[in-house]
Amino acid sequence: MPDTIVLETALTADEIRAIAGGARLELGETAQGRIVAARTIVEALVDRGIRGYGINTGVGALCDVIIDRKDQSALSRNLLFSHACGVGEPLGRIETRAIMAAQINNFAHGYSGIRLDVVDTLLALLNNDMLPLIPSRGSVGYLTHAAAIGLVLIGAGECRDAENVISGSEALQALGLKPLVLQAKEGLSLVNGTPCATGLAALAVTRLAHLLDWADAAAAMSYENLGAQADPFAEMPLALRKSDGLQEVGHNLRRLLAGSPLLAEAAGKRTQDPLSLRAVPHVHGAVRDALIQARAVVDRELASVTDNPAVSGSPADPQVHSQAHAVGAALGLAMDSLATAAAELAAISERRIDRLVNPLVSGLPAFLASGSGVESGFMIIQYTAAALVAENRRLAMPASLDGGITSALQEDILTHATPAVAKALAILDNLETVLAIELAAAAQAYDLQTSSAAKAEMTEALYRRVRHETAFYRDDRPLNIEIRKVQQMLKATASWSESEVA
Repeated sequence: MPDTIVLETALTADEIRAIAGGARLELGETAQGRIVAARTIVEALVDRGIRGYGINTGVGALCDVIIDRKDQSALSRNLLFSHACGVGEPLGRIETRAIMAAQINNFAHGYSGIRLDVVDTLLALLNNDMLPLIPSRGSVGYLTHAAAIGLVLIGAGECRDAENVISGSEALQALGLKPLVLQAKEGLSLVNGTPCATGLAALAVTRLAHLLDWADAAAAMSYENLGAQADPFAEMPLALRKSDGLQEVGHNLRRLLAGSPLLAEAAGKRTQDPLSLRAVPHVHGAVRDALIQARAVVDRELASVTDNPAVSGSPADPQVHSQAHAVGAALGLAMDSLATAAAELAAISERRIDRLVNPLVSGLPAFLASGSGVESGFMIIQYTAAALVAENRRLAMPASLDGGITSALQEDILTHATPAVAKALAILDNLETVLAIELAAAAQAYDLQTSSAAKAEMTEALYRRVRHETAFYRDDRPLNIEIRKVQQMLKATASWSESEVA
C-alpha cells in the first residue's frame, strides 16, 4: 500500500486498514467535486423550505417538528452534544483512524450534503494523528461514536495528541484551524451512517486474513509433530470437496510441509489422523470462505451511501430521500458470521494444542516439559487456550438478533452492527493469543522429538522465527510473557512471503 491513498470513488477494506495503520488520506478532485455539488443541493432545499429529515426537522421521534431556518445551525450543534453520550474506555488509535477514514469515504460519495470544509477538517485531524477520544461502548448503531468525532470539529470534546489528551479547541488550534460553525444537516450527517461499524469491520476482515495464514502455519507445525497419515493433504482427493478456501489451505499445507523427512518417517503409522489434524483444510477452508463473504459485504458498504437522508438532483431541482441506508443489517450479519468463523478457528487450534501437550496421544514428554513432574511445562497454558475458546463461544452469540426499541417507537428495530464488529474484534484478540500458544507449543514439541529426522524447509524457517522470540521452556520464567513475545511476532509480520507459496 502507498503511504498516501487518494480517494476518488470509494475506499476498500485494505485501504481502510492501511490508513488505520498510518497512511495519509487525500481527496481526489472528483470526490471534492461531488461533495461541493451535494452541498449546493442542501442549500437549495433550505432556500425553498422543502422538508428534509434533520435538515429542517427534528430527528428520531421528533421528525415531524419543523425547525426554522434561524435554528438549523443550532440543531446541528445540539445533535453532537446530545448524541455524545458514549461510555467506557476510548477506542485505540487504529480503530479511531479506521472509523474516520470510513466517515470521510461516506461523505465523498456526494449524497450527504456536508461542506467540503468539514471534510477537510476531518482529514487534517486524521493525517496529523490528532485523534478524537471515542468512548467504546453505549451505541446500538453508530451515533455515540460519531458524535465524539463531530464534537472536536466544533472545538469541543477531547483529542489524543501522541500520549496527551487535549481539548478539541486545543487540537484545532495546534493545527492552525478554527472551530467550525455547523450549518443545516451537517450535525446529522456527522452522527449518521455506518462508518463506525464499517471502519471497524474493515479491520476485522483484514486482520482475520492475516491470522488465517498464521493458522495454516501453526497447523502445519503441529501436524509435522503429530501426524502419521501418508499424504494427508494431497491435491486430488481434496479437490473432490468444492470449496475455494479448502483448496487454498490444502495448497498452503502442501507447500509448508513439502519434503519433510519427519513426516516421511512417520507416514503410514496410522490409517486416519484425528480430525483436529486431518480436517485442517476443511475447517480453515470454511473460515476462508466465510471471510470472502464478509469482506465482500464490507467493500459493498464502503461503496454505498449510508447517510440518511440522502440528497440528489440539482440546485434547480433538489431532491431529498428519507431511506434507511444508515441501518447496518448486512454488516451486523456479516460480523456475526465472521465472529463465529474466527471462534471456530481458535477452537481447532486449541484442540491441536491439547494433542501436543497430552502424553496419551502425542508420543512426547508429558505437557512438553523437559523434566516431567518437577516441571509442568505447557500444562496450564493449554488451560489458558481452553478458557479463551470458551470465552469465544460466549462472544459468538449473534448481536444482530438483539433487537430493541429506541426513540419512542420511531426506531423499533435495531441491527447492532457496531456491537457485532466489537465482538468479532474481541474474538480475534483471543484467536491471536491461541495461535501464539500453538506456535510456541509446536516449537517446544520439535525440540522434544525423539526422532533426528529434519523438518520441512518452510516449517524449519517458522520454527527458527519462533525460537528467535522465545527459547526452549524449562519452567524458568513466566510462560505468559513468552507467549506475548510470540503474539507480537504474529501480529507484526506475515507468516510467509507470497513467493514461498506461489
